[in-house]
Amino acid sequence: MTITLHSYFEGLERSLATLDHILDKAAAHAAEQGVEPAQMLGWRLIDDMHPLAFQACVVRNFVASWVARAHGSELPADLNWESVDFATLRAEIADSLVAVRALLPDVVNAAAEQPMTVKIGDIMEPTLPLERWVSVFVRVNVDFHLSMAYAIMRHHGVPLGKLDMFPTGL
Repeated sequence: MTITLHSYFEGLERSLATLDHILDKAAAHAAEQGVEPAQMLGWRLIDDMHPLAFQACVVRNFVASWVARAHGSELPADLNWESVDFATLRAEIADSLVAVRALLPDVVNAAAEQPMTVKIGDIMEPTLPLERWVSVFVRVNVDFHLSMAYAIMRHHGVPLGKLDMFPTGL
């Protein structure tokens, strides 16, 4: 199997599907415990870390924005983790799944070497090929925040296991 830029987007699709799956399990657990979704979105692993809402929004925002960049579309608005509600978060994840699944391999792979300049906060504004952005910067951030979301949910008693990180199979 050849690894292509589109392969990385397939990985991002799996990450979004995983987030959707573990949020389903968290919502079911929260309901059993009498916890409202808004309260669940405020769950934290430790007090000085960002809550579940932040972790989930970062995963969705990264995937949605880089799908738009790969497609040459206007960037979607980021979800604001401080004000997002559970229903909106889930709807945006579903929309982002549709968008990433609509990427055509030939179109994405043809854009692999396209240079992109992206401002990262007030820290830097590097120019890298799209493939480098997605295979390193995006992949690391999505994996990290998805793992944090999983850890937060586990910390709050959601019955998750390693297999829940593979809801779409291998």
